[in-house]
Amino acid sequence: MKKKFFIILLFVFLLSVMGFSKKIELMFWTHEDPNRKEIELRYIEEFQKIYPDVEIKRVEYSSTKIQELILTAFAAKQGPDIFNMSIEDEYAYIVNGRVSPVDYKAAGYKNKDDLLNSYMEGMLDPVTFDDEVYGLPLEITNWCIFINKKVFRDAGLDPEKDYPKTWEDIISLSQKIAIKDGEIVKRRGFDFRYPYYLVEMLPLVEQLGGKLISDDGKEVIVNDEAWLKFLDYMAEFGPSGLNLGSPTSTAARKVFNKDNNDIAMCSSGLYQIARIKAENPDFYNSKEWMVVPFPKFENAKKDVPAKYYGHYYMVNSQKPKKNQEMAWKFVSFMLSHPEEYLEKVAIIQPKKELLESFLFKSYPYSDVFLKDLEKAEVVFYQANSAKIQKHMEEAVQSVMFGTKTSKEALEILKRKVEESYKEGLDMIY
Repeated sequence: MKKKFFIILLFVFLLSVMGFSKKIELMFWTHEDPNRKEIELRYIEEFQKIYPDVEIKRVEYSSTKIQELILTAFAAKQGPDIFNMSIEDEYAYIVNGRVSPVDYKAAGYKNKDDLLNSYMEGMLDPVTFDDEVYGLPLEITNWCIFINKKVFRDAGLDPEKDYPKTWEDIISLSQKIAIKDGEIVKRRGFDFRYPYYLVEMLPLVEQLGGKLISDDGKEVIVNDEAWLKFLDYMAEFGPSGLNLGSPTSTAARKVFNKDNNDIAMCSSGLYQIARIKAENPDFYNSKEWMVVPFPKFENAKKDVPAKYYGHYYMVNSQKPKKNQEMAWKFVSFMLSHPEEYLEKVAIIQPKKELLESFLFKSYPYSDVFLKDLEKAEVVFYQANSAKIQKHMEEAVQSVMFGTKTSKEALEILKRKVEESYKEGLDMIY
């Protein structure tokens, strides 16, 4: 009997030991970037050597696909331990309690103030809720205009003098640069980043004096005149107007790097420079490209550059506490290399130490991006900001493809945004 009891105790002990020695598995989902993938896979190897009881699996998706997959995964309680998206898509996960506050100690900070003091002022505001910080920024990004000098010259333009200062310039230059085969556009002057209406297109409305939400939060789609002018501009630019660009065309920033004489201008962030260097070193080294500030309308009422947005690493609150703690340790470990992220990936972690460094100040066109960033506001984020961006997409595309007039599109947009905005407020309050 004693022997049987001893065997049972031994068996229980062995099971407990096996349980305690079991590896902590962290699933890490992020968006595609070949330059970032290279260094982050190395960070994973280094971290696993420090913590041999941890196994990290990095999975990447396109920046648009990850939004859908994260939503589906969390609904099924199968979300990854760590993920990052743009803040306008992530904020709902904070207010709905799907992500955990930063574990300051695990992340290497004494407390919340110590964390805040490490970053540029306001950079953690978008992930602060109920006095807790819920994310750490992989990058803060704003967009300027990239120009292919060769395409300008091929169209009889001087890129140093004729680069666009206004949105009216964008249209007139695009008309001169465009090459068409019937209705098919073979060479574009410029095209917009269509999935990112809140980042790139809302500033055009604000330049004209409009707003998405009033300052007191009581009115949506403020100043119909400004919104109608914006929608008219997009209708003129699109396939049913001058046919200069389209949401159905290959993304302009992807085409730009190839230097195939098929696009002259695109809007993108500092990271585009690293991608040009990696994808087309001959083009990068040719110096036949340049970066200029975000345009504004000739009669703009306000100087509004592209919004800045942040990709913040967040940790799944549905995971065990030991996973959450280790996840914050790993996130902090990756983010402890801000200079390498800048050198290899050309993304800006808004840490004071980086922005004050010689490396940042000497990086190509960093001054252009920084000047616009200093004037920029963070992209609109709210519990339903992803829905609101979708409504904007529907309105813009309806006028570009000629299925709605600007007035009709505005009426629908106003109704839908009001519904989604109120629904988003209800999620919080």
